Amino acid sequence: MKLYHGTIVDIEQIDLSKSRPNKDFGRAFYLSTEEAQAMEMAQFKAVFEDATPIVNVYEFDDSLFDRFRCKRFEGYTSEWAHFVYDYRSEPNGRTLHDFDIVYGPIVDDRIGAQIARFKQGYITFDEFLNRIRYIKGITFQYAFCTQRAVDKLVKL
Repeated sequence: MKLYHGTIVDIEQIDLSKSRPNKDFGRAFYLSTEEAQAMEMAQFKAVFEDATPIVNVYEFDDSLFDRFRCKRFEGYTSEWAHFVYDYRSEPNGRTLHDFDIVYGPIVDDRIGAQIARFKQGYITFDEFLNRIRYIKGITFQYAFCTQRAVDKLVKL
């Protein structure tokens, strides 16, 4: 399957140590099956960096999923929201799971404010879940969390 990563640099070698902590599924290399979604992310980054958006394209043999420890969230579930909350609010940016690949919905960009509201008791967890849904409709992402998994991505 083809996977896309939107950014502002041409990535020849994926280096997980350059991945930021406290993302939806922890420190990982994030990809989408939707080229338009990756381009949107690239354009968003390009505006802040005054750079050119780039979509890196990779091939992943999906028959390999059975060889990896994978976690799948098929929708906006309570389990998904707890997982995202744990990573987005982890004070030390640590990885809290041992999955090679995590698949699930993208979180809305306003999540920081929603985490604060939930922590302060202004909203319930159910309201938190509703508010972190991606505003443009459900879009899924793959997080390649280990070097072992990243090594199976082939740049096109």
